[in-house]
Amino acid sequence: MHLFGEPTIWLPYTFALLMGLSILIYVVLDGFDLGVGLLMPLADEAEKDRLVASIGPFWDANETWLVLAIGILLVAFPAAHGVILTALYLPVTVMLFGLILRGVSFEFRAKAPITQKRFWNGAFFVGSLMASLSQGFMLGMYVMGLTWTLPHVAFALLSAIFLTVGYSCIGATWVIGKTDGALQAKAIRWASGGIWGVLIGIAAISLATPFVSARIFEKWFSFPAMLYLAPLPILSAMLLVTLWRSLNQLKPSPDARGTWRPFAAVIALFTLAFSGMAYSFYPYVVPEQLTIYESASAPESLIIILVGTLFVLPTILGYTALSYYIFRGKATELRYD
Repeated sequence: MHLFGEPTIWLPYTFALLMGLSILIYVVLDGFDLGVGLLMPLADEAEKDRLVASIGPFWDANETWLVLAIGILLVAFPAAHGVILTALYLPVTVMLFGLILRGVSFEFRAKAPITQKRFWNGAFFVGSLMASLSQGFMLGMYVMGLTWTLPHVAFALLSAIFLTVGYSCIGATWVIGKTDGALQAKAIRWASGGIWGVLIGIAAISLATPFVSARIFEKWFSFPAMLYLAPLPILSAMLLVTLWRSLNQLKPSPDARGTWRPFAAVIALFTLAFSGMAYSFYPYVVPEQLTIYESASAPESLIIILVGTLFVLPTILGYTALSYYIFRGKATELRYD
């Protein structure tokens, strides 16, 4: 355990990195398939089948990253797990019901009589909406310190709306890359409309976070730290301009050239925003209450968990990469025979 230094320092830090990586991958991967679910009411019946086909091979594997992140929080930072889950019990419950409803409706829409298909399409949308709104609400409450006051709840509700719009935007950019023709043209319009939600959401979280505590304000606006951090907002602005320009210049085409650029730009935006939040709250896992070092399990426990993680994480990465490789290319007609 002393190979890399003091185990009470490097082990909690390692697990914090693994948990952060799992959350980021989940937000990107499950974010786009939740976003596709949110777009269902905007498509006609044939297009809804194409939307489902575009995420069919991936959506359940994407949720594995959420399980991994919550598992790391539970076993590596049990004290923080208790505080966070207690404060967010209601939105977590809503999220779980939404994810269950998505899974059930995904299967039933293919097996139920044709007269019930519209109902299950609607249920798929509702499940996606519940999961997206609850995750945005949890994000807002976390930024506000997990305290239930009227201003904090109001901010969390705004965060819920903007994250949902952000998910629909990344979902639309995914559809651009996975489809062609009329649906691809619609997806370009959907993504163009969602840019503003992404912009406002990132700006709101970025502006609110430094004013949550004097410590975070000092981390961002002290000299020379503000010079080192200047590339984050500059890169974000450049990516937003790149995303807007690529969507305006993109023409529906079966040729895949350029169709994945908007998706890559949104992923980069999400990554920059997540990196800024991680920097703001480090070393706290519960804002201004518990650090990763105070809430970590005993080093003897963490080293055992780390050995298991070294086997589990490459496995998850491997089958995730394999599924995306096997089902690369445009989404074809949805068939169950």
